[in-house]
Amino acid sequence: MGAVPKRKVSRHRRGNRRQHLALTAPTLVTCSRCGSLMRNHYPCKECGTYRGRQILTPRDDSAES
Repeated sequence: MGAVPKRKVSRHRRGNRRQHLALTAPTLVTCSRCGSLMRNHYPCKECGTYRGRQILTPRDDSAES
């Protein structure tokens, strides 16, 4: 016979055990070059810079239409 709980675990106790499982939104910062919101430690999706250097080629939305 395996381990079986002797009593029902209350909703409060169960919730206290799961407190650290809550999801958090990613931290957003403003790009120093274009001012758009971007994730920390990621290159900017709008202008393609990371820490003052050009990493990616910037997106051109007008060419898609």
